[in-house]
Amino acid sequence: MPEGWYRDPFAVHDDRWMSQGQPTKLVRDGGTESYDPPPDLPLPALLVPCTPEGSAPAGRSDLRRADEAGSSYSRKRARRAALDASAGGAFVDEPGGLW
Repeated sequence: MPEGWYRDPFAVHDDRWMSQGQPTKLVRDGGTESYDPPPDLPLPALLVPCTPEGSAPAGRSDLRRADEAGSSYSRKRARRAALDASAGGAFVDEPGGLW
């Protein structure tokens, strides 16, 4: 059953999210997502999957693991970002902060 972004089978929007083979109200036009309930029309026999420009090809992931060779992951930077996010930026950036 189709799951994910497909070209809008109703040709109302660029793309429409399909869930378990059924069209949803989640649509995308020019990369901007919004909501628009699907029309009460039958689905065409063929659904066309879409791959936005710049995304990973089907079957491949553009995600990288932190332990991969060449990874730029830093535990120190991750801790700092977490503290910064939880404190609204004031905690680590002010003089006398933790870092």
